[in-house]
Amino acid sequence: MSRQIIDCRRLLCPMPVIRVQNAIELLPDGSLVEAICTDPGALNDIPAWSRINGHRVVETQTVDGEYIVVVEVVRDGKS
Repeated sequence: MSRQIIDCRRLLCPMPVIRVQNAIELLPDGSLVEAICTDPGALNDIPAWSRINGHRVVETQTVDGEYIVVVEVVRDGKS
């Protein structure tokens, strides 16, 4: 399983979601995408996008003013 870190600092909605979407398109099932954001809206926007598209949020956290969302790539309802 691979883990890709996406730097979404200083980006406002919808850019963090778009960056996560673009990363997920290139990754195999079971991979993790970790988005590091400064926009607090990402804590809602990325999980909402993930649910709609069938991916799974495995972790959200706030650390030193940054918001981190980790999404597992799920294809065809697996995982």
